[in-house]
Amino acid sequence: MTEGAVAKFPDGDARIGLLQMAGRVVEKVRNSNESPQLKGMSRSALARLVKDTVESKIAAAGNSLNLLQQRDLVTEIVNALYEAPPVQTAPATAPGVVSPGPVAPPETGEPAPETMYGQQKPKPDRTDAEVSASRVKSKASVEEAALRVRPILMERIDPAAAAQLTRKELARQIAEVVVELLQEESIQLNQIEQRDLVTNLVNDMLGLGPLEALLADEKITDILVNGPKHVFIEKGGKLTLTDIAFRDNSHVMSIASRIVTRIGRRVDETSPMVDARLEDGRRVNIIIPPLAIDGASISIRKFAKKKITLDIMAQQKNISDAMATVFKIAARCRLNILISGGTGFGKTTLLNAFSRMIDEGERIVTIEDAAELQLQQPHVVRLETRPANLEGDGEVSIRDLVKNSLRMRPDRIILGECRGSEAVDMLQAMNTGHEGSMSTIHANRPRESLTRLENMFGMAGMNMPIGAVRTQIASALDMTVQVSRMRNGIRRITHVTEVVGIVGETITTQDLFTFDFEEEGRDGILIGTFRPSGLRPQFAEKAAYFGLDKPLLEAI
Repeated sequence: MTEGAVAKFPDGDARIGLLQMAGRVVEKVRNSNESPQLKGMSRSALARLVKDTVESKIAAAGNSLNLLQQRDLVTEIVNALYEAPPVQTAPATAPGVVSPGPVAPPETGEPAPETMYGQQKPKPDRTDAEVSASRVKSKASVEEAALRVRPILMERIDPAAAAQLTRKELARQIAEVVVELLQEESIQLNQIEQRDLVTNLVNDMLGLGPLEALLADEKITDILVNGPKHVFIEKGGKLTLTDIAFRDNSHVMSIASRIVTRIGRRVDETSPMVDARLEDGRRVNIIIPPLAIDGASISIRKFAKKKITLDIMAQQKNISDAMATVFKIAARCRLNILISGGTGFGKTTLLNAFSRMIDEGERIVTIEDAAELQLQQPHVVRLETRPANLEGDGEVSIRDLVKNSLRMRPDRIILGECRGSEAVDMLQAMNTGHEGSMSTIHANRPRESLTRLENMFGMAGMNMPIGAVRTQIASALDMTVQVSRMRNGIRRITHVTEVVGIVGETITTQDLFTFDFEEEGRDGILIGTFRPSGLRPQFAEKAAYFGLDKPLLEAI
């Protein structure tokens, strides 16, 4: 309570004054004509009854409480009436103060009934369908209230001043204004709905609006917005449609602009596509009309807060224990590794897990379109591309960054993704002393990943004989790792393939591990076996140099 509220009570103590008034209101409500119906009355209906009683009591007592204080008083009384208060023994109260909770009943050998100030508390007996319908109705009430309150709220606050407040302080101040606006507009919302309304308003002002609830759910890995009314999520490897919706296309555009503005980028008709990232590193792709016909599309890739390691992947059955051992040795032995797979298959996650095996004394340079790698080493230089400005100048491509990284004395170069001509510079770096470098590529099988690298030489405009191209690839790469997503959503490493060399104009490879599908279990889990080939790895001699040949051969 505020100091003003304290002065309104004769004894000078706001809390005691509230409890005194609460006690009188409780007695009046219990003795009113509605008392028999209290047992089955909803919380919102009870709140309205208490509110009317409180107003009459305040007027009769000559006291004056502001709207926020009245709300607090009503909430305290409703909680006392509607919920079972904690059992107390010998409550100590000030003279004339009514205790907010009942005294423990005498021991009779019978379990004490749940009470609501002398009446049995109603037990929840609603079906799941009724609960779901109630939630939908409550959400609709909040959204309708938001539509009416939002424009009035924006007229009464200073946006510039609001932007300087912390989220907690802004929510507190908005809550005070919202209480007044709800009364002015004659909008009836219970306490939970009022809280949801304030949360929605704050999210629209500071956060990403309707997406905030999805961003807070750590089980969601992807959020896909297809226009204002279709928001999908991926959870457990499965895509589902949510009940989240934006007001209209302009609302989606407002959120999209807020995302890119924070990192110094733009999205408009002249630049309708953008790759960006949120402040916490989550990756975002945005494409807007006229390219996106049905409204702006926002794709957000979330990353688990829990750092994924090779050991954790083995526990989750993404890889076998033997594969984890081989991967650790490969990273320690500074092999050049290419991770292959489709979109959303976990290539970046695996790359992060590999990177944890890099020695802390090495200098690492990472190069990405939108920075998302989460390396834990202390000596990391993170580079990110830059798009052209309005005049078409100032663009910095991945190839530019790869070339520049060679002048930065890196021990390892980690390229987030090979998609074009930068593959040439990356392979040349691998061939000129930057061992232990890593990258990812989109391909369905290990052999296809090598073919794609060949095609990228053509994208760079280099007219090299195919034999020379393949020789460069074979001498640069040591291993390719194929990541796949099973039809039940589980990610697994299906091939660990070693690049052995080149015979004529053909790159030769050998599989060290493969995943063989066997059957589908009763719980929908696809059962299979990670099978080692038993072949001696080509890099066994290199492992011996690092003293790791014995555990390598045992794992194979």
